[in-house]
Amino acid sequence: MMNFLKGLSASGPIVLGLAIGCMCAFDMGGPVNKAAYTFSVGMLASQVHTPMAAAMAAGMVPPIGMAIATWIARSKFTNNQRDAGKASFVLGLCFISEGALPFVAADPLRVIISSVIGGATAGAISMALNISLQAPHGGLFVIPFVSEPLLYLGAIATGALLTGVVYAVIKPKATE
Repeated sequence: MMNFLKGLSASGPIVLGLAIGCMCAFDMGGPVNKAAYTFSVGMLASQVHTPMAAAMAAGMVPPIGMAIATWIARSKFTNNQRDAGKASFVLGLCFISEGALPFVAADPLRVIISSVIGGATAGAISMALNISLQAPHGGLFVIPFVSEPLLYLGAIATGALLTGVVYAVIKPKATE
């Protein structure tokens, strides 16, 4: 996977951002996510800071997106899921992708599809705007170290909103 990402570096920033975003949102902290994250951290050592911004933006999308889905489609979620959405939001703001795992456990295919769409979007936007980040972790706490903080927050918000709306639309109504 690392060689795949290195090869994509020559394909242009948007393609690389899409790939990093897909990978970071695919398994929420699992091996595919870690491969994209490790690649991005390795690029920091080479003084290339844009992949790290894309990876962190995309990694924040799934948990924030699940929270958004619980807010806009309340009737499709149980009380426990709505509570999990609140925790997921906070974890997402801290770049802890695993906040989306309770939703993945309950509805893997739809959550992963929704998350990958939003993560790819956030990663592509971040790379297209040439946003850089030198910190390897931290979520919102490292916003002061982002080259374009408002654009970066916009990329994260766009990806998370897209994830939340897609999941809210495709999720069936929950039964208590």
